[in-house]
Amino acid sequence: MIHPKILLRIVRIKWIMLSHGLDEIILTSKFFQPIRYLVYLSPYFWLKKDKSSRGVRIRRTLEDLGPIYVKLGQALSTRKDLLPEDIANELVKLQDNVPPFNSKIAIDIIETSLSMSIQEAFKEFDPTPLASASVAQVHTAVLHTGEEVVVKVLRPNVEAKIHADVDLMYEIAKIAEKIWDDAKRLRVVEVVAEFEKTTLDELDLIREASNAAKLRRNFLNSEALYVPDIHWEFTRAKIMVMERIHGIPVGDIPALRAAGTDFQKLAERGVEIFFTQVFRDNFFHGDMHPGNIFVEAPDKYLAIDFGIMGTLSTSDQRYLAENFLAFFNRDYHRVAQMHIESGWVPYTTRIEDFEASIRSVCEPIFEKPLKDISFGLLLLRLFQTARRFDMVVQPQLVLLQKTLLNIEGLGRDLYPELDLWKTAKPFLETWFKERLGPKAKIKEVLKKFPEVAENFPEVPQLLYQALDNAAQSKYQFANHNQAMETLNLQLSQNHKNTVRTILISAIMISLAVFFQ
Repeated sequence: MIHPKILLRIVRIKWIMLSHGLDEIILTSKFFQPIRYLVYLSPYFWLKKDKSSRGVRIRRTLEDLGPIYVKLGQALSTRKDLLPEDIANELVKLQDNVPPFNSKIAIDIIETSLSMSIQEAFKEFDPTPLASASVAQVHTAVLHTGEEVVVKVLRPNVEAKIHADVDLMYEIAKIAEKIWDDAKRLRVVEVVAEFEKTTLDELDLIREASNAAKLRRNFLNSEALYVPDIHWEFTRAKIMVMERIHGIPVGDIPALRAAGTDFQKLAERGVEIFFTQVFRDNFFHGDMHPGNIFVEAPDKYLAIDFGIMGTLSTSDQRYLAENFLAFFNRDYHRVAQMHIESGWVPYTTRIEDFEASIRSVCEPIFEKPLKDISFGLLLLRLFQTARRFDMVVQPQLVLLQKTLLNIEGLGRDLYPELDLWKTAKPFLETWFKERLGPKAKIKEVLKKFPEVAENFPEVPQLLYQALDNAAQSKYQFANHNQAMETLNLQLSQNHKNTVRTILISAIMISLAVFFQ
């Protein structure tokens, strides 16, 4: 039974879609199919005022539906190769141009969080938002020390809206598992749980600030990526104050071209940064849409918005690295073998069949630049292969897959000639040598040497104890054997006596029966 609150949310979603003129989407759903023809008799259908393009109507619908739907639009906006151009161009506006909330409310949140007036906190504060997104909006300011900063403020009541939509997603996922055969294989409930975790993490700006600080340390003095500094004295759960950066939005190709950007190097660095975060640091930016990335010409990235960060378990990291490397080497047998070993496909899978299917999907895209690869067709064939072999979705990898798609989408926009495989392969080969080669093993031994050395003085005593324990064990074992032999003799004698008694009793009973 669906909770009434969930039903009300569904009705509200349908109403918002209708109010923005998305009748064609609403009326194709099974629920409305029996009565869809009656809509054409309604005056509303003929007198509706919203005559905007479908891209504008979809964008406005997502904005009104709330943060989760805006994030869906942001993710789709990075894949212009998978969407009609008019829709993709409109969804780009969701990256940092969502309608802002009242600046007076923002100031109230800041003053309440800091327990001081806006004038005490900042020398200058611009009430007009610099940017506005699904979860928060950003204002520029100047500290009393003269440093330029940005102030990120959470949207009011955003948590309640997110919980309402997540609850709806859970209900849909549970229903899907009952009526859709593939739902259990896709683990839709667990995917929703993973999505809920990463989304709710965004609502704690102290957590986001600590993410930024860690990523900044990982790329300190890097030529490829710059992460702005956090002003901790002004950071709270609902506000975050961070160094202001000045760069060109990565999606503004004309401005990048005018600034003399090296597009090939920038695209290649994007791939290198991704693999560095995933495999070297095991800490990667999970929301790399163009609204969160800027460029310092000619080839340096500037990152913002660290609310969603991802990590992997050691085993997942190792399996992914091996899969990537085997894939780049076209060793499809090894790819198939590792999928079976890791449990991603059933152990009963015939490895030769799985290998052939992987080859048929992957081989056509090798030695091709991004502009010549149809990722729509590739994704379709991957889904078909996964379904055929009962491949189980790994919820913990969904964020990583989304990030990889974003990176690939950016690479396509910046430098369509980018060879993704050629760029990534050397990095993974180096990673394997550093982590699994002979030098890595020697480093691991040397790293543990001080801990072992601390116990050197105790070694003679430990050896004496070990030898003494061994001698005692030998003595106890000998005594045990002697006792067992005595017991066996007793049991053997008892056994003979028991058998003799049973035979005599049996004879006596037989004679008594005979004489009776």
